[in-house]
Amino acid sequence: MRNAPSGKRWSRGGSWAARFCTALVVVFVCMPFATSQSTSDEPLTLSGHANRVYGVAFSPDGKRLASASSDRTVKVWDASSGAELLTLNGHAHVVSSVAFSPDGKSLASTSFDRTVKVWDAATGAESFTCEGHAMGTYFAAFSPDGERLASASSDKTVKVWDATSGAELLSLTGHSGEVWSVAFSPDGKRLASASLDQTVKVWDATSGAELLTLKGHSSYVMCVAFSPDGKWLASGGGDQAVKVWDATSGAESLTLKGHTSEINGLSFSPDGTWLASACFDQTVKVWDATSGSESLTLKGHSGPVRSVSFSPDGKRLASGSTDKSVKVWDVTALGQESGK
Repeated sequence: MRNAPSGKRWSRGGSWAARFCTALVVVFVCMPFATSQSTSDEPLTLSGHANRVYGVAFSPDGKRLASASSDRTVKVWDASSGAELLTLNGHAHVVSSVAFSPDGKSLASTSFDRTVKVWDAATGAESFTCEGHAMGTYFAAFSPDGERLASASSDKTVKVWDATSGAELLSLTGHSGEVWSVAFSPDGKRLASASLDQTVKVWDATSGAELLTLKGHSSYVMCVAFSPDGKWLASGGGDQAVKVWDATSGAESLTLKGHTSEINGLSFSPDGTWLASACFDQTVKVWDATSGSESLTLKGHSGPVRSVSFSPDGKRLASGSTDKSVKVWDVTALGQESGK
């Protein structure tokens, strides 16, 4: 049995296994995949990675799409044609997430090699490497002003870095389990994190003080996302549920049920109307973010879906899967069908 980068063995009940292993086994136990329930057009499929895709992100102008893979690369694609524009090499292990800076000039990636790398998004040149985590890094997010970069790690911490130099600014400790996801609030004042310890924490992004601990999930929490207005916080994980919380008080507002396996990624539409979820059951679901009703299920991936991202105009949805592909879905029908 292989060892995880942390030195732990990958076991059936272990967190590394839950997060990144056994994809081939899961294919046989998940619900059979079928055609999309509510879209007539086939998605644009981007093929080029040699192994599982763990992260996807649109550029702020919506023209490019970045993907992170266990083949140790980041790829940048033309989001309209699907043409491969760049392949970024430099990580020594699985690349677990990718994020564009708000101005679209930089690209950050996390890896099991314990680093966060920042790249020139136009040329693919490596700008610098953030080193300081004691174990693998899972997720990165830029602050809205682009000046800071936060990373989540299996060392149970969240770190905040200077996004121009790579200098470590803060190390947030408080979780009792690996931290799998992190997100800045739209005003940049708060930071949310999701953990193996079954909680979501909200921190002061400047001082690092812990503001809230959200308890309600019955299993590990893998992903977290703020709504565009900053009023709501969504989380998902091993209990197969998406929860929506009041981001100020921490009160639970909604529980969205419909997936049949762990939830790996979340993305709000730019107007906050919709919430998309990526799941190990090989589907992406889109929910009404106000009522919690299921609006759309996208089926087409032949492996667990690890990440999801709305385009800046809200008309497309990108998903990354262990089937080695990125798919771009046309979801313009969402607004037309609901009248929103």
